[in-house]
Amino acid sequence: MDVVNQLVAQGQFRMLKVPLGFIKALQWFFAIFAFSTCGSYSGMFRVAVDCKNKTDSDLSIEVEFEYPFRLHQVFFQAPTCKEGTKEHVFLVGDYSSSAEFFVTIGVFAFLYSTAALAIYIFFFDKYKENNKGPLIDLGVTAVFAFMWLVSSAAWAKGLSDVKTATDPDKVITQITACDVEGNKCREVHDPVMSGLNTSVAFGFINLILWVGNLWFVFKETGIIAPFMRAPPPQEKPAASDAYGQQGAYEQDPYASNQGGYQPEYSQQDAEYGQGYGQQGAPTSFSNQM
Repeated sequence: MDVVNQLVAQGQFRMLKVPLGFIKALQWFFAIFAFSTCGSYSGMFRVAVDCKNKTDSDLSIEVEFEYPFRLHQVFFQAPTCKEGTKEHVFLVGDYSSSAEFFVTIGVFAFLYSTAALAIYIFFFDKYKENNKGPLIDLGVTAVFAFMWLVSSAAWAKGLSDVKTATDPDKVITQITACDVEGNKCREVHDPVMSGLNTSVAFGFINLILWVGNLWFVFKETGIIAPFMRAPPPQEKPAASDAYGQQGAYEQDPYASNQGGYQPEYSQQDAEYGQGYGQQGAPTSFSNQM
């Protein structure tokens, strides 16, 4: 516990808070439920054979079956309703391949998730080094996503066949005494399949988790990073500079005309003043004196 507390204090478990580590933890969790609910299953059903001769009847025939569902090896004894003799009745079908494939994928997914979580928590820097870790993780994640799809679909079909093969109404049709008039056969107890239904649901949940995790592992590879960079901004002339250039362009002609007009006006004033000095009052006044 001291080691765990020290790692928590150092922030080693911060990866469990980000999507990459959190989804991997969910994969680890649901993989356990997937293979355990299927691999640990055992079921039972009961049928009754009521013979015309009541002494030969058996009203509680119990049939047990379990993983890996090699039903063709499961048998029970049923009365023939003839002088107390009994017969061996075998179930039909071998569904071990789909069940074992599903459990195998669940176990390996659990082991890989455990290893990946340990690397994320303790060796994430080495995981990112040279980009090899994310690339390997991406490839393995894609393989497991495909395997979950195949195994879950196969086991869903296998479970449907298991339900049919263990249906008491179907099983009693294999008992010879049930075909004889006067004898009555019926089901007493159906098998409970809720655990197997849950295993199929967990299989498809794992499929969703592994497919969804592909995106977060792909982001760690950095392959998409160059495509997500924004283009550099283009330089544009400032609005004030453009306006200043335009104002200068419009005002220059007027300024040049105004500058040319002023010297002409000053020259006329000078000529007028000179004429006034030659013909004006001051000259007449000196003559009168």
